[in-house]
Amino acid sequence: MPRFVVLGNLTQQGIKSIKDLKNALEDTQKLANSMDVKIIDTYFTMGRYDWVTIVEAPSVEVAMKTLFAFAQGGGNRTETLLAIPTEEAAKLAAELP
Repeated sequence: MPRFVVLGNLTQQGIKSIKDLKNALEDTQKLANSMDVKIIDTYFTMGRYDWVTIVEAPSVEVAMKTLFAFAQGGGNRTETLLAIPTEEAAKLAAELP
């Protein structure tokens, strides 16, 4: 299954409801489960992004649909990266002419 790195920032709406973070995380887990997306781990960070989540989805399309559904909540803005395992990247690099 494809793996993705989701970089996120809280919006003003998200900051206003930060005290409900536990419930928001539970709701996010329920959404992911309902869309067959597995949340590997989430970290809150200091710096350019407020949080980072690693997820696996059955396809790019399912990941996109899940991100659209997540965005409807309005509490976050995300940037998503397709993550290629190092072994696969090395294999691709070895095939270069």
